[in-house]
Amino acid sequence: MTSSLLKETIEKAAQGHRLDTDQALRLYKQADLLTLGRLAGTARFRHNPGLMTTYAVDRNINYTDICVSGCAFCAFYKEKDDPDAYVMDRETLNRKCDETLDLGGTQILYQGGLNPDLDISWHEKQVAFIKSKGLHVHGYSPPEIVFLAQKEGIPIHVVIERLKDAGLGSIPGGGAEILVDRVREKISPNKASTSQWLEVMRSAHHLGLKTTATMMFGHVETLEERILHLSAIRELQDETGGFTAFIPWPYQPGKNTLSGRAAGGVTYLRTLAISRIFLDNVPHIQASWVTQGHHIGQIALHFGADDMGSTMIEENVVASAGIKNAMTQTEIIRLIETAGFEAVQRNTLYQPLEKGRKATP
Repeated sequence: MTSSLLKETIEKAAQGHRLDTDQALRLYKQADLLTLGRLAGTARFRHNPGLMTTYAVDRNINYTDICVSGCAFCAFYKEKDDPDAYVMDRETLNRKCDETLDLGGTQILYQGGLNPDLDISWHEKQVAFIKSKGLHVHGYSPPEIVFLAQKEGIPIHVVIERLKDAGLGSIPGGGAEILVDRVREKISPNKASTSQWLEVMRSAHHLGLKTTATMMFGHVETLEERILHLSAIRELQDETGGFTAFIPWPYQPGKNTLSGRAAGGVTYLRTLAISRIFLDNVPHIQASWVTQGHHIGQIALHFGADDMGSTMIEENVVASAGIKNAMTQTEIIRLIETAGFEAVQRNTLYQPLEKGRKATP
């Protein structure tokens, strides 16, 4: 039997009123899956009327896998003396950029490990080079920026200013995991704290850069902490309005990482739906087909997502945990259209692209 409190919460969400954290948790724990999907679908069309569902064509370039953070969930990073460790050279970077352009790509998702041997000047040159190729640089997650600030002994906003001057166009939301320090101290104690992650995003927004926000769930956090994470994103968005999209994805256990079972499709869809319902000030919610596979990604479009993410010409971090999903532009269009929506290619800032037109770098 549905409780009166749950009925009131469902009605409030259906009418588009803002939920508090207790109401969001109640909905998450007690509402059935199809009710959550219906509420999230309604919210999706409230934010993005019409059938347009966007996707991007880009490449994820990881400039180094050397990282001193040693996060418990990461199967990608290497120690400096590991024989397979690398720092990407300019020739390889140039080849990857050219391949991206040849495939109709418009942006590079540029991220890497916390490598103490790479100073900010090196990063500025890499960003400027990618920009010179005519590609938008969507790069440097908050932990990378915090690490550079600490290494160089300069404020966070100065790091962002320098990278922006070199050609950085926007910042991805990586490294958020769960924005609760109890969780971060368990899984990533050597990486940016909750307040530092938020400071990077606040500074970027004040400097005119748009960013995305993410959540990696399904490891050591509680349901309450997932809602606290969403609340931290919503509060900052109230303040700055700088987030373009939110992307939740489940933790994927890999070799030598946190043990446990990966969250299944139902848990993913419930979390996605709550994200769309609760984040009433974030314009877009992205489906995570890279971790969930094509068909759950397709179902996600009926659970609040209005964006199918990227074709991911290249992806390394999730793949290092043993999850390897790939999709061509033709396939991503087919999945969107057979789900009943209209597929439209976009740029990093969620602006639709005309057919045959490149994004403005």
